[in-house]
Amino acid sequence: MDRHVAGIILAGGQARRMGGGDKPLLSLGDDRLIDHVARRLKSQVAILGLNANGDPARFAALDLPVLEDTVPGHAGPLAGILTGLEWAATQTSCRWLMSAAGDTPFFPDDLVERLVAAVHDRPGAIAVASSGGRWHPTFALWPLGLRDALRHFMVDEDNRRVSAFMERQGYVEVEFPMIEAGNQKIDPFFNVNTPDDLAAAERLLQSLGP
Repeated sequence: MDRHVAGIILAGGQARRMGGGDKPLLSLGDDRLIDHVARRLKSQVAILGLNANGDPARFAALDLPVLEDTVPGHAGPLAGILTGLEWAATQTSCRWLMSAAGDTPFFPDDLVERLVAAVHDRPGAIAVASSGGRWHPTFALWPLGLRDALRHFMVDEDNRRVSAFMERQGYVEVEFPMIEAGNQKIDPFFNVNTPDDLAAAERLLQSLGP
């Protein structure tokens, strides 16, 4: 656990490829997708929040602060990151915000540790996870000092692209290895978008064991 890092789970998506509704509340094993994500991230950060719009009561079992977007219009994951940055800056004494997608249950246990190490001597830089030669902009470590620039980017410039903001501000990419599961190699940032993905996640969960 890094006491300088707050965490935010991004759970505000509309899950169109799953037929709508709250994708993170779908069952995975004996729990829900969101439970797997919350456990994995909570052990790595000082304080954890959840970004979601609508009735917060549906997430009550997690016992986490539920933070609604601070910009209107269901503006995607960047709105959740901005919400998390503003919350962490006013409600915590942390230096960074770690963002994680609410539909990605197998991300690395050393995610925060390695991202912090990558930017410890680079103030203002964003650290973003990558695997298999592909980066994952929703899995990133954000300096809290970027919140005003991000609000300007979203509100005044009307830009919602996570990668575009990262490229403007400067980032460090940190590569993570694949998960070894039997004779397969699985991307640790594999996310559940479709019913087939959910079935694959069930199989992976069983192969990894307790």
